[in-house]
Amino acid sequence: MAKTSAVEKNKRRRKLVASQAAKRAALKAIIQNQALPIEERFKATLKLAALPRNGSKTRIRNRCEVTGRPRAFYRKLKMSRIALRELGNLGKVPGVVKSSW
Repeated sequence: MAKTSAVEKNKRRRKLVASQAAKRAALKAIIQNQALPIEERFKATLKLAALPRNGSKTRIRNRCEVTGRPRAFYRKLKMSRIALRELGNLGKVPGVVKSSW
């Protein structure tokens, strides 16, 4: 069995989250609806638990699009601090000016 990188796993998770989003939202709406009987809400809870874990949005990890690094991620630029500094020094990031590193 071939090893897969964390970047590839994250890409698969993003696809799964996109495909499962509507189903998960519908089940959560049933679970949170206090007007429904408890049995129906419990069945919805079991169905939600049966769905794949990687279908949850919280399982996605923000990663740098340049290096794939998971830490020190700037959401606005979608890159890590290290990639930002390297590309900023080269003048390849629009709007970023080298001040004092």
